[in-house]
This record gives sequence, structure tokens and C-alpha cells, in this order.
Amino acid sequence: MTSPRPVGTLPDGRTVLGHVLTAPGIRLEVLDLGATVRSLRLSEDEGPGTEVVLGHPDVTDHVRAPLEFQGAVVGRWANRIAGARLVLDGTVHELAANEGTTCLHGGPDGFQLRTWRFAEATEDTATLELVSPDGDAGFPGRLVARATYRVAPGEVTIQLTATTDAPTVVSLTNHAYLNLAGGGTVADHVLTVEADHWLPVDGAGIPMGVEPVDGTPFDLRRPTRVGDALAATHPQVVAAGGLDHALATNGTGLRRVARLEHPPTGRALDVLTDQPSLQVYTGNALDGTRRGHGGATHPRHGGIALETQRPPDAPNQPDLGPSVLRPGEEYRSTTVWRFGRTAS
Repeated sequence: MTSPRPVGTLPDGRTVLGHVLTAPGIRLEVLDLGATVRSLRLSEDEGPGTEVVLGHPDVTDHVRAPLEFQGAVVGRWANRIAGARLVLDGTVHELAANEGTTCLHGGPDGFQLRTWRFAEATEDTATLELVSPDGDAGFPGRLVARATYRVAPGEVTIQLTATTDAPTVVSLTNHAYLNLAGGGTVADHVLTVEADHWLPVDGAGIPMGVEPVDGTPFDLRRPTRVGDALAATHPQVVAAGGLDHALATNGTGLRRVARLEHPPTGRALDVLTDQPSLQVYTGNALDGTRRGHGGATHPRHGGIALETQRPPDAPNQPDLGPSVLRPGEEYRSTTVWRFGRTAS
């Protein structure tokens, strides 16, 4: 086991540790703060490569802008829970709200702000662990969450697991913002999502059922320029200031659910997962006020998050799919980022 190194200090005095994983053509830096992917560089030669995720050189920016969730593992429940409230086995649990009356990504002190423990750190693998106590943000049960990152040539695998000592709900995801150009906006990226259905939302971002994507800007089954989707006049796009919606991806098991391409550079990314839902978020709330890698700012729509997860508000809408984890069970989520080139 190699030793993670200090990379900064938070205002509350916590030292943040980072660890770099490498494989041919790929360099991934992970922080213990939020089990965060701080940096992901792709290279085709011996140079420094191109940074393809948004991140902060100053680790304090990760806590100054907690609702950006940049690169972090979010939980206990990724995405939104309506009214910051759920009923589990007949018991009402009042959760911590952090987006109006909604509990978003685990509440105001979610997993992205916690110090995870490096349980393993090697040249190409890192595993981090977090213990979330019973009653944390209102969620029942003591949850032990683990995030494992592995790199291989042109590939990053993210495995998220959790166990509990009492019935609870859990959905974890990594919230990296991708930008295959290495800067600017993602308007010139091309996105394909293998999904026949999407989840329209109300004014609080809570799903209002499941509908076919046909005839909507959420029909991404064919390669679609992200800028064209952002310019759509559909009320849901206008209300969100872009895309911030879950798509019910086709198929089951580990399979490709999305492809992101940047034609000017020829870079491409396939997203594989075993999760049933993909939240597509086009960085609508980024505002250019914080510095990223190389001193560049993060403009609006400066990155796109492709969050593999269980559907939002599933604890309150069981028709959307399972949400409960019970003692003796293990929650498991696997996502693969596979980088390549666009077709010539």
C-alpha cells in the first residue's frame, strides 16, 4: 500500500489527503474529502495530458461550493427526496433539507463533505470507506459505504458498496463533471443515451412519472449535440436552465448506457453501468466564480455530469424501483468510464 499525501487544509483544520492512480494514458487523483475525483488526465504521449473533469486546485473550494458536488461520491441518497421525508416500514423519517424543502444528495452535510478513510491505495487502485451513523441527516441505520476506484489503460472503474445494521435507503453515485475538450463549455459535445423513457419533474425537481422520450429533447437515442439540447424550448429544459433529468436506461446488468463525444478533438467516452437510471446534468448552476485546473473558471454548462444511480425520489415512489437496503444485504453499484476515439 502506498501512502496518500496531504494536498491541503480545510477551514475547520482537517487535512485533506490525495492519492494518484496511474495506468498507460490515464492519471486519476482521488481525495479523501468526499471520495472525490479531483483530476482525470488523458494522454497519448509522455506529456501532461488533457484534464477531462472539473476540479479545484484549492481543496477549500470543494466545501465553499458544496452544492456543486464536483467529483464527489454523494449519498446517502443520490439525487432528490421530496419534502425531505420518507416512510420506511411504517416509520416516518424526517430528513435534512438543503434545496428548499427537498433533500438533495444526502442533505446539507452529505457524503461529499465528509472525510473518508483510505482503506487501500496502490498504483492503480484506491478504496475509501465512510461510516454514516444511525440518524445521519435523518436517515435510519448505521451505514458503512465504500468507494473503490481502479484504472486500466483508457478506463476507470468505480465500484460503490454499502451495508447497514438497520433498514435504510441508499443510492450512491459519483458526481464528476466531464469536459472532453479540457475547457470551455460542453455545447460542442455530442451525447447519446440508451433510454426510451425519461422522468419529467415538477418545480422542485421531483419526478412526476415516467414517459417515452419520443418527440422531446430527452430523446438522445441518436447522437445529439449538447448545445442543441440546451437550446430547446421544451418547458422542462427552460425551467431547469438546461438538462437536469433522469433517464430510465434500457437493459439490465453492466451495459453501455451513454456515449459522450467531442468531435473537434476526437475524444470519446462510453459510460457503462449496472444502475437503472442516468441523471444527465449540464452544469446549469456553474457560474464561473471559482477557479479550476490551470486557473480557468467553470462557466455555466462547463461540464456534464452523467450520474449512474437509482431513480430520484424512489423511496417515496416505489413504482420507480427498489430503494431499501436491509441488514445482511449489500448495496452494489458499478460504473465504468471507457475512453476512446470518435469514428473517423
